[in-house]
Amino acid sequence: MLAEIRGLNEECGVFGVWGHKDPAPIAYYGLHSLQHRGQEGAGIVVSDGEKLMDHKGMGLVNEVFSKGEINHMPGKGAIGHVRYTTAGGSNLLNVQPFVFNSQTGGSLALAHNGNLVNANALKRQLERQGSIFQTTSDTEVVAHLIKRSGYETIEDQIKNALTMVKGAYAFMFMVEGKLLAALDPNGLRPLSIGRLGDGYVLSSETCAFDIIGATYEREVEPGELVIIDDEGLRSERFSSSPKRAICSMEYVYFARPDSNVDEINVHHARKNLGKQLAEEKPVEADVVTGVPDSSISAAIGYAETAGIPYELGLIKNRYVGRTFIQPSQELREQGVKMKLSAVRGVVEGKRVVMIDDSIVRGTTSRRIVKLLREAGAKEVHVRISSPPITNPCFYGIDTSTKGELIASVKTVEEIREEIGADTLEYLSVEGLQEGIGRSKEMENCGQCLACFTGQYPTEIYPESDHPQEKC
Repeated sequence: MLAEIRGLNEECGVFGVWGHKDPAPIAYYGLHSLQHRGQEGAGIVVSDGEKLMDHKGMGLVNEVFSKGEINHMPGKGAIGHVRYTTAGGSNLLNVQPFVFNSQTGGSLALAHNGNLVNANALKRQLERQGSIFQTTSDTEVVAHLIKRSGYETIEDQIKNALTMVKGAYAFMFMVEGKLLAALDPNGLRPLSIGRLGDGYVLSSETCAFDIIGATYEREVEPGELVIIDDEGLRSERFSSSPKRAICSMEYVYFARPDSNVDEINVHHARKNLGKQLAEEKPVEADVVTGVPDSSISAAIGYAETAGIPYELGLIKNRYVGRTFIQPSQELREQGVKMKLSAVRGVVEGKRVVMIDDSIVRGTTSRRIVKLLREAGAKEVHVRISSPPITNPCFYGIDTSTKGELIASVKTVEEIREEIGADTLEYLSVEGLQEGIGRSKEMENCGQCLACFTGQYPTEIYPESDHPQEKC
């Protein structure tokens, strides 16, 4: 569905490159590929082997680097970050990568995708020990832990710091002479390694590799620290890994369809979810349509299995300015109308199956059903290619607090009445696992299903922030 108006967003995306003669432009194009993961701010830090140079700002990647800054950042390595903020303190101080300067040990750049569930407890402890924080981001906690570790090498400092943090993280670190990356022991967030000539690249999604001409090598493993320098790539472990629990919503919604997440293509996974949905929740209808863009793959799969024609019954307006990317309920209502329109020639007089990937608050679903009816749809049957979202996410996705999630306070029938559909059905948890296919294709293949089941793969601290509360 439309992230900007629905209230369901990925927290950010990270990208890194080492061993290329023009790392800043490579990072720029990499971040462009990850723009869907964050539109609030962007930044790039470059190392020339002796010092770090950074540029960042509020806005889209092409807005932040609109004056040719990228052409004045020479070096041998770079890390970049795109950020999404949902409410409150959206400001330049919180835009990453962060750069920390020290008279001893040199400078450190740091970028993070995810959310640390024990950040508040660690921050209080560090403040009692004299640390002064410059941002409200949980990421800064890790920098303080690194500087206080007492170990000599940056590798040991990072490994020591990561033993103290809990939650979801794909971290990238850069010092003057090397690039490092780490994935949390559960592997909740995606992070891939690619080759670009004689150098290496890392990215939240593999779609970035295609844009820059890199070749996919492998995933960063849960609990792994990857070190890249002029000598090449090596790996160390900072934690043993329990069964992997990668976020299911990467497949359902967040990742681009041309990305592979843990070596499973996202488009194929979504199409399979639609097929599974058609088997579980069939309905007699004349046409199937998907809510652009993330639900189109599932809609194609549903139509193929159900034997119902797939049509573009909903069109996304791609030229609405970012003025409408707002978190308020009132602007979500208006935003749906600005972002989507129904195709009367496709839906008029038809029984329509509307496929969407999820329902969070129900506001957008209600408005889309209304759009279809206003365009003449005789019936609107809503099918959701994931289970009901009944629990908040603490790992870097801004699903709301439990009370704001419509499926946590209303039955499926009550939600159907709320959105005005003729019928409403969701995919089962078992169907989600079957459709994605991780249970059959991989040894360490677990998924995080916490937003559907309430079973979190890590401890959740009583004071843990939701991502939208840590802006």
